[in-house]
Amino acid sequence: MKDIKLRIRSMESTKQITKAMEMVAASKLRRAQENVARSRPYFEILYGTVCDIASESDAFTSKYMEAREVKKSCYVVIAGDRGLAGGYNHNVLKLAEAEMAGKNAVVVPIGKKSVENFRAHGFEILTDVWFDAGDVSVSDCFTMAKDLCRRFLAGELDEVSIVYTNFVSILTQQPTVIPVLPLHGPETRGEEAGSETLYEPGSEAVFDAIVPEYLGGLIYGALCESRASEQGARRTAMDSATKNAEEMIGDLSLKYNRARQGAITQEITEIVAGSNT
Repeated sequence: MKDIKLRIRSMESTKQITKAMEMVAASKLRRAQENVARSRPYFEILYGTVCDIASESDAFTSKYMEAREVKKSCYVVIAGDRGLAGGYNHNVLKLAEAEMAGKNAVVVPIGKKSVENFRAHGFEILTDVWFDAGDVSVSDCFTMAKDLCRRFLAGELDEVSIVYTNFVSILTQQPTVIPVLPLHGPETRGEEAGSETLYEPGSEAVFDAIVPEYLGGLIYGALCESRASEQGARRTAMDSATKNAEEMIGDLSLKYNRARQGAITQEITEIVAGSNT
């Protein structure tokens, strides 16, 4: 009975912790969803401008749209800083490793779990300065984008992709890979060619200046989606842990009551037997 009572107290303490973590995750999730909503207009405007410029004519060209032999690939992989989030970290890292299989790939990890995973598995890391995903700001995303664009134009990288977790709902988070460089004509050209907007000093110059900002917006948007996904996955995991703790407490309480009832019955039996003698 004493052992069962100690286990019940232990499970009650665990339940309090998981319930508190669920409430914290729910609070952070609301803020993360607000950040996702705020980041979308900026990305949509940049995306519309890129499509508008690229659709001016079929002869439009840019270094960011040049198709070339892929000798080295770069993957920006966004994961979390902590665990206790169900399969959130495992799923996105597994997808990234599957995408890099058989390629000469280099990684830009964002988040503690991402950095530790690729270090442990011996992948080439381009930079690990973004060790803490929670501290990565908008300016950091644009700094990263400008560096990736510079390396792409210099021929150090032949393609760039972002691996992150897309927030579908609180119960569903989908690991996703989006190729960002080089830009592909069919994806960037609008349905109608011939924009009426005049760009100075020229459409190609403006396009090349916008692409790093566009890539920075993509990275920041993916980061916001990943943060929301992490909090959603953690909330779901902690809710399941709380329910499991409640079930275990119920089972242990039933065992404790049975043991207590058995002890009382045994004492009554001994008293009755003693009075008969």
